[in-house]
Amino acid sequence: MRILKLICVASLAATAFTAAPAAAATPAVQADGKALILVPLTLTKIQDLDFGAIVPSAVSGAVVINATTGNRTMIGGVTGVPSDAGFRARFAGAGSPSQQVIITMNPPAQLDDGSGNTIDVLGLTMDGPAIRTIDPVTRAFFLGVGGTIMINPNQVAGIYTGQFDVTANYQ
Repeated sequence: MRILKLICVASLAATAFTAAPAAAATPAVQADGKALILVPLTLTKIQDLDFGAIVPSAVSGAVVINATTGNRTMIGGVTGVPSDAGFRARFAGAGSPSQQVIITMNPPAQLDDGSGNTIDVLGLTMDGPAIRTIDPVTRAFFLGVGGTIMINPNQVAGIYTGQFDVTANYQ
């Protein structure tokens, strides 16, 4: 019996002093790489924003062009000339199908007549969200822009103009 114990003890001692086997190397793992090549975006002005012909009064007022419908609304002491009702701005864009595009605008602070007279631009609006999805079939998107201007009491007659920037970028 004593011999059996010695053999077991010797066997355990040999196991304890044997170096641990080296860990197996991690097998190579593959990953895919990809690149999405998009068609360059285009953005084209179809129509300018036009607030139409307006007759001021001794009371200030505002003129609003709806970005979705193009309809004009008068507020306060202004009268719109029906034969020149104005219209919204329109833009068309094109790019890769089903991609999202972010639209940004930088409105002018004022319109001016070139002689030092100004009309304040209260804001510009879009006919929908700033993020658009390019149509998967036509590969196009469209944008309507309206806005609001403030007409001062007894505003000086003239043609008032200003520029605004519209930018489209892939999201």
